[in-house]
Amino acid sequence: MLDVVWLIPALPLIGFLTIMVFGRRLGEPRAGYFATAMVGAAFFVTVGVFIDLMSKSAEQREHVKRIFTWVPVGSLHIDLAFLADPLSITMCLFVTGIGSLIHLYAVGYMHGDPRFSKFFLYLNLFAFSMLMLVLGENLLVTFLGWEGVGTCSYFLISFWHERESAATAGKKAFITNRVGDWGVMIAMFLAFQAVGTVSYHGINTAAASGALSTSTATAIAVMLFIGACGKSAQLPLYLWLPDAMEGPTPVSALIHAATMVTAGVFLMTRINPVLHAAATWVPTMIAIVGCATALFAATIAVAQNDIKKVLAYSTVSQLGYMFLAVGSGAYVAAIFHMVTHAFFKALLFLGSGSVIHGMHHEQDMRKMGALRKLMPITAFTFIIGWLAIAGVPPFAGFWSKDEILLFAFAKSPVLYVVGLVTALLTAYYMTRQVIMVFYGKARWHDHSAEHGAHGDFTPHESPKTMLLPLVVLAGLSVVGGALQLPFSRDTKFLEKWLEPVVAIGERNITGSWADDNKYILLAVAVVVALAGIAGSILVYGKQKAKAIEPTILAEGWYYDQGVSKFMGGPGRRGFVGLAWFDKHIIDGAVDGVGKLVRGSAGQIRKTQSGFVRQYASAIGVGVVLLLVWFVVIRGIL
Repeated sequence: MLDVVWLIPALPLIGFLTIMVFGRRLGEPRAGYFATAMVGAAFFVTVGVFIDLMSKSAEQREHVKRIFTWVPVGSLHIDLAFLADPLSITMCLFVTGIGSLIHLYAVGYMHGDPRFSKFFLYLNLFAFSMLMLVLGENLLVTFLGWEGVGTCSYFLISFWHERESAATAGKKAFITNRVGDWGVMIAMFLAFQAVGTVSYHGINTAAASGALSTSTATAIAVMLFIGACGKSAQLPLYLWLPDAMEGPTPVSALIHAATMVTAGVFLMTRINPVLHAAATWVPTMIAIVGCATALFAATIAVAQNDIKKVLAYSTVSQLGYMFLAVGSGAYVAAIFHMVTHAFFKALLFLGSGSVIHGMHHEQDMRKMGALRKLMPITAFTFIIGWLAIAGVPPFAGFWSKDEILLFAFAKSPVLYVVGLVTALLTAYYMTRQVIMVFYGKARWHDHSAEHGAHGDFTPHESPKTMLLPLVVLAGLSVVGGALQLPFSRDTKFLEKWLEPVVAIGERNITGSWADDNKYILLAVAVVVALAGIAGSILVYGKQKAKAIEPTILAEGWYYDQGVSKFMGGPGRRGFVGLAWFDKHIIDGAVDGVGKLVRGSAGQIRKTQSGFVRQYASAIGVGVVLLLVWFVVIRGIL
């Protein structure tokens, strides 16, 4: 199966090309089911590759499949090649598995949309790009997928481009990600200059052996981290992700749960030997940025009223947790939380889409309430996702979040405390969401007049094509933690599986206070999660305390507005000034040299009249001048 690893990205590509040519003929729902089948087939191929890798020893769990030489330029030889190892196949498993569930869900969600086929064309292209990103054997193949998911995010976020807000959100995502892309390109240039290759094997081997200097490793690591901040929505480049909610809900689940936003964490894990060889302040910087992002986004989420905006800021916060893990040297914990987050966040987004579908496209939680009786399956599965993200045992999110906090404590108690406060806020705002949507008073009666065109406004349960993925994801959110249980080495399957990839960079905390007292820290995490849930119930369920939702939090600390104001004011004037300088000074200097040469040549050309007597006179003058030079000035005679 390792030799057919190329089929994993090829199948969604076939789906994309087929729908591009025959999409209108396929129509609804066949185009949707065909696209789903292609991603589902890629999942089964991935399972086969996984089984094949599992049958080999840890040292042999790496296979490179070269398709052809892509860039043969001088000493630069880059192959279009795929790397099948524990990290890439782990990514492929949940990208294709959860991606196929999201595709199936979208068949029901996008029912009746006039551009139904085009939507699935974009989804298949997105899946192909993400699989190229994670399977790339070198930075350039990864960058091909990196740019692909960025482009597809623009298509999908602004899919309903008739709405100005959707068109603007798509452009914001595209432009913001270009900043991060610059960092990845600079890192590629540095790697080739230093090592002579952009292959991960070559770069990581050079870093591990000491052939890569500390300064160069630091520069490469920082540049790649800038790229990761753009793609994985970390401060200061997070601002595109909340606005991405303008896209259809399946897009939100695909981008925010299983694919695009995890690319930065994947890249940091892939180059962990480079991070290990870099200056010691680099991992600390990554941990601080991740921790700050986690807390920052969590404070904003407590005051959001749009059901999808709460989940969007939650995604930013959980990604911050993953970067906290990377900066703490806990690469296994980062991937573990990435996997569990894919389970419960996809569940929560699809659950929110089911609510929006049942509420006739209403997204304001203040107009919901008491939906658990009318939408029992959606409510039950959503509650499982809530318990998982809140960190309640034995749900999946508890185990992955606890392991990150364990390593954070080993790195710095301050980072641990900030992570713990973030966990408290996460439990608080997710409980708030569950209460506002599924419990309390049925507030949708009060707004039925706004939806008179729908006749009976009574919310309803979603179709089976939307409910089946919810049930599957709910099951994974319950048992997903079994991948990495903290009790012994034998219960840490993911750690043993990823060991060949992260052995160099993974931090060993055995014997530290955190490791010796991990059950105490585990108990503290449980108490904090329950405290957050209890506090939210008192405020929103029992109304025993007044809700604290200041405008500054509802407006995201005014960060987005501040950036927009700067870019529309001083930033715009600065860019206009740079454009003027480029046009008149830089281009002016180049054009001036050309004009000078042309003018001088024009004057010299006038001496070439074609008259023999003029040339003879010139020769005579020249002879006289030579005689004067030799006789008078040099005094030869």
